[in-house]
Amino acid sequence: MKKLPVAAFVLGLLCLGLAVEPGLAARVQSPTSAGQWERQAVVPDAGIARTAAPLSSTSIERVEEIAPMSFEEQNQTIGRFCIRCHNDTTLEGGMSLESFDAAKAYENADVAEKMIRKLRAGMMPPRPSRRPDDATVDSLVAALEGTIDSAAALQPNPGTRTFQRLNRAEYASSVSDLLGLDIDVGTFLPLDTKSASFDNIADVQMPSATLMEGYLRASGHISRVAVGDPEADASSTSYRVPRTASQKDHVDGAPFGTRGGLAVIHNFPADGKYVFQTQLHAAPEGELFGRTSLDEKIEVSIDGERVSVASVDRWMSESDPAGMTISSDEIYVRAGPHRVAAAFVRLTEGPDDDLITPIDHTLADTQIGLGYGVTTMPHLRELAIVGPSEVTGVSDTPTRQLIFSCRPTAADEETPCAESILGRLARRAYRRPLRDNDVASLMTFYNAGSEHGGFEAGIRMALQAVLASPHFVFRMEEAPSAVNVGDVYEIGDVDLASRLSFFLWGAPPDAELVELADLGELSEPEMIGRQVKRMLADPRAEALASRFAAQWLRLQDLEKVHPDALAYPYFDYTLSEAMHRETEMLFAHLIREDRNALELLTADYTFVNERLARHYGIRGVNGSEFRRVAYPDDRRRGVLAHASILTLTSHANRTSPVLRGKWVMEVLLGSPPPPPPADVPDLEATGDVQGARFLSAAEQLAEHRANPACSSCHNVIDPIGLAFENFDLTGAWRIKDRGVAVDASGELYDGTQLNGLGDLRQALLARSDVVLTHFAESLMAYALGRRVEYYDMPTIREIVRQAEANGNRMSSFIVGIAQSPAFRMSRMSAPASSVAGSGSDSRR
Repeated sequence: MKKLPVAAFVLGLLCLGLAVEPGLAARVQSPTSAGQWERQAVVPDAGIARTAAPLSSTSIERVEEIAPMSFEEQNQTIGRFCIRCHNDTTLEGGMSLESFDAAKAYENADVAEKMIRKLRAGMMPPRPSRRPDDATVDSLVAALEGTIDSAAALQPNPGTRTFQRLNRAEYASSVSDLLGLDIDVGTFLPLDTKSASFDNIADVQMPSATLMEGYLRASGHISRVAVGDPEADASSTSYRVPRTASQKDHVDGAPFGTRGGLAVIHNFPADGKYVFQTQLHAAPEGELFGRTSLDEKIEVSIDGERVSVASVDRWMSESDPAGMTISSDEIYVRAGPHRVAAAFVRLTEGPDDDLITPIDHTLADTQIGLGYGVTTMPHLRELAIVGPSEVTGVSDTPTRQLIFSCRPTAADEETPCAESILGRLARRAYRRPLRDNDVASLMTFYNAGSEHGGFEAGIRMALQAVLASPHFVFRMEEAPSAVNVGDVYEIGDVDLASRLSFFLWGAPPDAELVELADLGELSEPEMIGRQVKRMLADPRAEALASRFAAQWLRLQDLEKVHPDALAYPYFDYTLSEAMHRETEMLFAHLIREDRNALELLTADYTFVNERLARHYGIRGVNGSEFRRVAYPDDRRRGVLAHASILTLTSHANRTSPVLRGKWVMEVLLGSPPPPPPADVPDLEATGDVQGARFLSAAEQLAEHRANPACSSCHNVIDPIGLAFENFDLTGAWRIKDRGVAVDASGELYDGTQLNGLGDLRQALLARSDVVLTHFAESLMAYALGRRVEYYDMPTIREIVRQAEANGNRMSSFIVGIAQSPAFRMSRMSAPASSVAGSGSDSRR
């Protein structure tokens, strides 16, 4: 089959997507915010958008009636305690309150919301400044919130999100939903840019030539794997084993009786012969790492059945013709996805008796394992699958059965059959009812492919067009034709179905959501609530843990920390994976059991496997399967003492109270500290030795705070971070650090005395409203695919209040967001040229 030129294929895609929908290109280029219209009052009525009148004097009187503190008292309190720093001259924090009028707080809602955030967290006024009593602060905050919330009820602003692009995870899940294939799209697509902690935020999802080329390459590969390619050329696909992965234990997916190695799902494009190449780690001098007195063997299995076994030559070297690579004979494999495992045959049971036992990270020092009498074990470095050769065709696979719902038996049946197949696939892929020209556009690609390669080649090329189409890659939401710029409107049921499914499942909507959307019955709040409950009970809701919680809690940063191998030889990739999984499983449990969201801080139980249990000192846990266990003492409760959090907030050679304190402020309190001045020295520059002893972290930080440029921020950050000091950088419990007694005491910014993590936990629970509010903010940003703005805060406060009345159950937050105006509605944005000329910025 001749390949269609890339230029022609791209031109066809433009006809398929951008030219079909007028204005799509302009909207994709400019994902603007609607902050410039927040002063216009818009009231949705029966789904019809209309603009309401500005606030009247009667409206202002309604606002003042509910204020627990009069406007005059509010202004007096602000003048007495705030303006000394926040004035036109000093501009502390870049804010002046000299012209702020509490009676018109809604006109300066962005400033008022900053005040509310700091006051609720107890961070303002800062010590040792004169501070009002707690009752006064509470009254002022309640009054400001009442003014803003009442005005927001009269002037709803759901914000806008012009478009969303499928990120890596969403693209992979969409392919899996459409074709039943698990594809590593990271091979083709660049890393996703994060905004507001998440990788699905529209304001950083601008398309580029590199990105679109990645989607083209991904769609070409996926379509070949899905349909099969009887003319597939031989190629090589490599799967690497992390250097610090333990080679001592059984790997999930590998046959029993093996150890180490890896197991992957590989998609074979055609029936033919393949070669499996395993590469081993070498020592610095080029010899095999882990020379052993045993006759080590490495086996390759497909779907659990051994297809190759080879002995490991203990004298092999990189100077050999094959280097450190062991190749199998050619093995015949049928097309489709198969589980391939490469692992060492387990020759002995019980503990290994060698120089590095019981260290799991046996590559801690590559000099170990060389020389006579040293019995460490070899390590698998990489598995490569090369082929196919001698192709005999393409066997029927589950994906082919899903695609080919009909088979033409005569030439005149090919076009109707192709239209049927492509119409069905496009309806699911585009997540909306088909338009008149959708199938006709795809048939252009089918005709080009079938002309040179027949029916299946035509379907393959059309499928590639589907997977690279803007209608698949972008989640565009159409506004009603009668809506004008600045109007608020209810989004259509079809778009709402996608919002719900990508929020809760990170995947396209299922048949029930699609049916309700087609019938126009999804958008009723009661129906949304029922669907959310149904979807949370589905296993796919695990995405809220693996996608939302993992990013909110910064679990991806765990991969960036590589503890010093000689100082922490027990830490390895296997342990790091278990740490990551523990935190995800706790969050998934809270969702599944509909628990109180504050159990993230208070849970006296966790989920561990044998490797992590051994790290925590928890007895009676065997095997790689995770299970729920109760903590044996009060040292650990909730995510604050999870090894994942403690490690990702550390450096490779020491803990970091600064990083840990900063994590709490950013992730839990939503009040990130400002960046440090450029001329401030690092903590190490203060020195860690005094006389004949090491300084404790608390003593080092005390010297660091002596610098006036550091004190204002570190007075807030350090006490929080020092509360974690009883845990080393891998999350293990300790009472000394380099021989010096750990000092986990300090004074929180609001005067609360801290002595360890238990006190910090209680301090956070005392301000649970702050923690829950920021949790709701983060969840809403993830759900909406846009940054949360100040005009969203009245909605978030209402969600938190309703959740509190329901015991802070996780479902209350999720249902509240799904039923909120911000989730169900949108505001019509201005054209890109208008926004560029307005000079406004919704985030100010």
